[in-house]
Amino acid sequence: MVSIANLLLALLVVNGAAFVAFWWDKQLAEVGARRISERTLLGLALIGGSLGAIAAQQIFRHKTRKEPFRTLLHLIVLLQMIAVTAWLVAPDAMSDLVRQLAS
Repeated sequence: MVSIANLLLALLVVNGAAFVAFWWDKQLAEVGARRISERTLLGLALIGGSLGAIAAQQIFRHKTRKEPFRTLLHLIVLLQMIAVTAWLVAPDAMSDLVRQLAS
């Protein structure tokens, strides 16, 4: 079983990685260098780095108007909010669902 401390540490790391990836991609864009793929940036958000991704997007004004990237990032955030809400409301049902999906 995963402890809350380990889960929070993992989320801190992935959000930090997403934040840095957005910052680095912005730096690369400014000098015309090869960029970090949108798939990688969205993947970091999807695996739990959405807060870091959104924060970096707003702080660095990076990919704020780029479609469909912006919509996909917001959809990831929405799905994560729904999942967290479902877990808070019905933790046993969510645990059962995760177990079923894992098997």
